[in-house]
Amino acid sequence: MPSAQELPARLSGVLTVLYLVFNEGYLATGPAADPVRHELTAEAIRLTRLLRALMPTDGEAAGLLALMLLIEARRTARVSPGGELVALDEQDRTAWDAALIAEGHRLVRERLAAGEAPGRYQILAAINAVHTSARDLPDTDWSQIVALYDQLVRLDPSPIVALNRAIAVAELDGPEVALAAVERLDDKLAGYHAYHATRAELLRRLGHGRKSRAATTRPSSWRTTRRDRLPDAPS
Repeated sequence: MPSAQELPARLSGVLTVLYLVFNEGYLATGPAADPVRHELTAEAIRLTRLLRALMPTDGEAAGLLALMLLIEARRTARVSPGGELVALDEQDRTAWDAALIAEGHRLVRERLAAGEAPGRYQILAAINAVHTSARDLPDTDWSQIVALYDQLVRLDPSPIVALNRAIAVAELDGPEVALAAVERLDDKLAGYHAYHATRAELLRRLGHGRKSRAATTRPSSWRTTRRDRLPDAPS
């Protein structure tokens, strides 16, 4: 075991590995892969619980556990009988696991009460807490989600985080504002299928059917594996 002095420096790498294991459970690769591999998500949660018990005061360990629980709570509603992933606005929220949601919300509240600057996993958990607090999509507090993404962008100014923020902006300020933000990412995400899918949906909402259809034409250069889907973007 590393010493108490060594643990903080090693924690970031451990959290990253646990998150990757969890993600692989939801975004399993391979042509015959199941959409959700519960044995991987369950093991990632088990190991994160152990880490949380070893380091009970660490905010990011708590944040990652909360994030996993709030995503896992929606597992049964995320996959259709035909094996397809179900979008958040189409999920049966009565099928969500209320106990896991309550535990995830409790962890998020504990971190808020600590009064410390949140890290990436804590912000992602808070975003998922807002989503799982809503009765339906229109009931979602989109202003809170955009504010949380504003915090996340400061920690992780990646184009994928900016794309996720734009999706939330579309619900708060409308598709025209969101489309302008999305199109600023073209040079960074030209090969990322979720960028094109998001842009096509925003164009559709604005009534630009022809442009929307053109945006969904899939060049061979697009990355289309399930790994490209974002677990921290509720789906």
